[in-house]
Amino acid sequence: MAQKPAASGHPCSAAEACYLHKFRLYETQSNFYMVGRDKHRKQWSVLKIDRLEPSELNILEDAVTYSERECHDLLKRINEGNRPTGGLRFVTNCYGIVGFVRFLGPYYMLLITKRRQIGTICGHTIYTASKSELIALANSTFQLDLTNSKNEKRYKKLLRTVDLTKDFFFSYSYNVMRSLQKNFCDSQTGHVVYDSMFVWNEFLTRGIRNRLRNNVWTVALVHGFFKQVNLSMSGKDLKLIVIARRSRHYAGTRYLKRGVNEKGRVANDVETEQIVFEDIPGFPPTQICSVVQHRGSIPLYWSQENSWLNPKPSIILHRKEQSYEAARLHFENLVERYGNPIIILNLIKTREKKPRESILREEFANAIDFINKGLSQEDQLRFLHWDLHKHLRNQSAAVLPYLGRIAAYALNLTGIFYCQLSPSPSTEDAIKRPTAVGEGILQGRLLLQNGVLRTNCIDCLDRTNVAQYAYGLAGLGQQLHELGLIDVAEIDLASPLADDLANLYEMMGDTLAIQYGGSGAHNQIFCEKRGQWKASIQSQELFRIIQRYYSNTYVDAEKQDAINLFLGHFQPQQGKPALWELGSDQLYNIGRRDHNFADENSRLSLKRSLSDGNISSESDLLVSSDVIGQKKPIGLVLPNRMAKDDAENACDSTPDISPCDLMHRRVFWGNEDSSVNEHGTNSSTSSNFLHFDWLPSSGTSLEEIYDRSALVNSSVKHRSAEDAVGGAATETTPNLMEDGTTIEEGGPAEMGLALGTGDLLQMEGFSDIFIRWVDHGGLLHY
Repeated sequence: MAQKPAASGHPCSAAEACYLHKFRLYETQSNFYMVGRDKHRKQWSVLKIDRLEPSELNILEDAVTYSERECHDLLKRINEGNRPTGGLRFVTNCYGIVGFVRFLGPYYMLLITKRRQIGTICGHTIYTASKSELIALANSTFQLDLTNSKNEKRYKKLLRTVDLTKDFFFSYSYNVMRSLQKNFCDSQTGHVVYDSMFVWNEFLTRGIRNRLRNNVWTVALVHGFFKQVNLSMSGKDLKLIVIARRSRHYAGTRYLKRGVNEKGRVANDVETEQIVFEDIPGFPPTQICSVVQHRGSIPLYWSQENSWLNPKPSIILHRKEQSYEAARLHFENLVERYGNPIIILNLIKTREKKPRESILREEFANAIDFINKGLSQEDQLRFLHWDLHKHLRNQSAAVLPYLGRIAAYALNLTGIFYCQLSPSPSTEDAIKRPTAVGEGILQGRLLLQNGVLRTNCIDCLDRTNVAQYAYGLAGLGQQLHELGLIDVAEIDLASPLADDLANLYEMMGDTLAIQYGGSGAHNQIFCEKRGQWKASIQSQELFRIIQRYYSNTYVDAEKQDAINLFLGHFQPQQGKPALWELGSDQLYNIGRRDHNFADENSRLSLKRSLSDGNISSESDLLVSSDVIGQKKPIGLVLPNRMAKDDAENACDSTPDISPCDLMHRRVFWGNEDSSVNEHGTNSSTSSNFLHFDWLPSSGTSLEEIYDRSALVNSSVKHRSAEDAVGGAATETTPNLMEDGTTIEEGGPAEMGLALGTGDLLQMEGFSDIFIRWVDHGGLLHY
């Protein structure tokens, strides 16, 4: 929240920034009066909102900053002046304005009337709303005609289906929409933070912010997940925070928002941040660290048409771009946000009897190869296509070790954010003055995260959440090592700390899955850890399958309408079709730009998931200017085509209850097929920066892996750029293994990593509880 300029009688320096925390709303016949005060009850401010022209937003902020007594005297005078029309009446206490919205009649003011503290970051309190209220600006004399009145009520009801008490959070003094590193290392404040892709009420607050030229009276709402827990280690108390920030761009529900729009914004775009610091009661932390990762839909033009007749809808790739412009814009945006390298972990299926995911897998690989041809070697996208579902079936016990080693390698490339803080001034002041690095607030060792790991499956839910847990665990080991709490930057999966982190990622996965997919995630292993009976676990998984299917089929259209209304993508107008008459996103995507929709560009003739997901804005930029860190050159390792996948056609849109129920699945979805799929790609695993024989054993350090990677990279610099990008021209004829898979000579099989070798089944350092996690496969189908 922006700083409130103080009157001369009540000085408030930049180092002691003043924020309005609590508000009281009063009304007269002609105006609303909102009185706000700061945390220390030293400053009182007054906002006047006109009620005589309720279809116009007329707001005036009193330039004077009052004391409590002065404010009380002012309200008495207002009451006396309005006594003939009923005087000044108290309406409600509140904790900030969410925004103003107009449908067909008057403006409404959306307020947070109850709040609840959910955490603190460096002395800054984080809240969630526990109650909100929508108040019409019009007084009792204002009336709508009957037709508009019916539609007005329906719009109000639709807006309220966006429940502000679920998964929204905010802070008065901390920019929670931005990562810890951004808050410490660059100085964006005020209006700029509302332009963040993670502020969901940007549209609702735009009117008041533009009129007042500040954001003192509003709160910036972030949507996603926030959870803080207390931990103990080596006799010290720690705070562990996991934050998921969902983008407001191209936002929506599972089957109505897929792929990418023309500005490069992807569906289900979520930034996950993991923060750790020592908790010293009464004192700010002296060191703090964080690590950020990303998930988002595959940046191609694709969709799925959901139907109650087909629980497993086909994936439709609408067009194949020669230049892959939308995908290029998406990755440019990631570089702007996080720096280089961008590491892509693609978990979708490689080969299926009826091509679905494999269609996207092949086209996604083509897009990455094409984009990389235009980039310097150090800036090229690092990718790893790894069919998690196939590995679950064929060597499930090795899946989590693979993911952990991939995560450790990626983490070594990007690093984490870590800083040491001087005890005075306070850490709270450090974040209020983020440019004060040279002023002694930040001291000692400073590490910056450069680049990000981007993980996706089809829905970016269940499979993605498992991979993000693996990365979070690797990150936590590095964080604790930097904090000086452990000697080796690794955490045993059998430790209580690993279980605590798993609980957080389970909660985050459920929350994000409900928001996007309509049900909790398929987290069978967590149920087992709690000692639930296996039959009850299976029934719970079945219930979630049904719940997700029902939500996608019958509920998501109205939910999407509510999101479009809340975000300002649809703005009602008298005499124009109502939102519910347009068939949600589907109809306004048919090759025309509807007057009601605040689309960025004219759209393609595509259905549902290709609708535009953004609001036109004076400050709307193609990419964000926020960069986590500066680029650091990372050597590019050439591709290695790895083991071919066994074709299979298990149900993936509706996850399995148990991987052992093969007969049950065949009844519904048909037999497994092990034949080569001509539509699929040749390997279940391929990468341009990582060979699986380089993945560390339990005794191999990250530094050793990185050194070996750099050595290989230096030895292949003479190869052409085309080989470096494609990696397919020099492939040799693969050899057929006994289990039906194929490998290259000198590939992973010779290193003991081929299917059936069993080398990775030793699982050193991994607990039985996580082996069972991957053994039950059904929980991981996105």
